[in-house]
Amino acid sequence: MSLQFTDRVAIVTGAGGGLGRAHALALAARGARVLVNDLGGARDGSGSSSTAAQAVVDEIRAAGGQAIANGASVTDPQAVQAMVDQVLQTWGRVDILVNNAGILRDKTFAKMTLDDFRLVVDVHLMGAVHCTKAVWPHMVGARYGRIVMTTSSTGLYGNFGQSNYGAAKMALVGLMQTLALEGAKHDIRVNCLAPTAHTRMTEDLMPPQVLAALAPEAVVPAMLVLASEGAPTRAIVCAGAGGYEAAHITLTQGVHLGLGPEVPEQLAQAWDHVCDRTDELVPENGSVQGSREIAKAMAAVR
Repeated sequence: MSLQFTDRVAIVTGAGGGLGRAHALALAARGARVLVNDLGGARDGSGSSSTAAQAVVDEIRAAGGQAIANGASVTDPQAVQAMVDQVLQTWGRVDILVNNAGILRDKTFAKMTLDDFRLVVDVHLMGAVHCTKAVWPHMVGARYGRIVMTTSSTGLYGNFGQSNYGAAKMALVGLMQTLALEGAKHDIRVNCLAPTAHTRMTEDLMPPQVLAALAPEAVVPAMLVLASEGAPTRAIVCAGAGGYEAAHITLTQGVHLGLGPEVPEQLAQAWDHVCDRTDELVPENGSVQGSREIAKAMAAVR
C-alpha cells in the first residue's frame, strides 16, 4: 500500500491546531497539496480568526510543501462551496477530504440547552455533510475520492455529559455506511476515524501524564491509511497513543418468536439469547437485518 500523496489534493477541516494540523502537515509532508480550513474559533465554537489556518500553511510552505488557507465555517454551505471552488481554481481537483472540524459544549442532558445541542450537531454532522456534498460531484467525475469522517468513542459507546457530541459522532458513522455503498462504483472510499488525542478540545479533561501519551501525531497513521489510494472502505478505525483497533456494528443470531399475545413475555425470557454474541455478524448493508428476519419467519412455517 502506497502512503505517498504526490499530486493529490486534500482538504482538511478544523486544521488550525490539534489533530487537524497534524493531519494537514502529514499529508503535505507526503506530497499532497493541502487546503487548511479553520474558522479559528474557541473550543465552544465562538469567535473566528484566520491566524491559526495561515500559521499551518506557513509551516507547510516552510517545509517545501504547497498549501492554502481557508476560514470558512463548515456550518455555512455557501462558504463551504466557495472553499471547494478555491481548491479547484488553485489546483484543479480534490482527491481527499478529512472532516475534522468540531466543537464541544458539554453538559448533562438535563442541563443542556437545545441551542447547545443543535450547534454541536450542526458543526460535526452537518459540517461534514456540507463539505462532503460539495466535493462529491467532483470525486464522482474523477472516479476517485477518499473521505475520512472523524467519529468518536463517545458516539460509539457513550460518555457522560456529551449527549450532543455523541449523537453527532454516531450519526457520522451512519452517514459513512451509506456513502461508502453509494461511492463504491466511483472508487470513492469513505471511512470513520475515532481518535483519542490530546488537543485543545481535551486539554483540561485529562491529567498531564496521560496527555503526554496522547499526542495528535499518534492518530495520524490511521488517517493516512484511510486517505490513501489503497484505503479500505466502510471501516471504523480507533486510534490513540500508538494503538489501533477496528470497531464494528454487529448483529446477533437472535431468536424467532413469531406473532401472538404471549410474545412479549417470551421475548423477556429469551433476552439473554437475543443478546448472545456467539456467531454475530457484521451486515454488508441495512437490508441484511430484514432479510434474516424474513428467513427466520419462513423457516418457522415450513
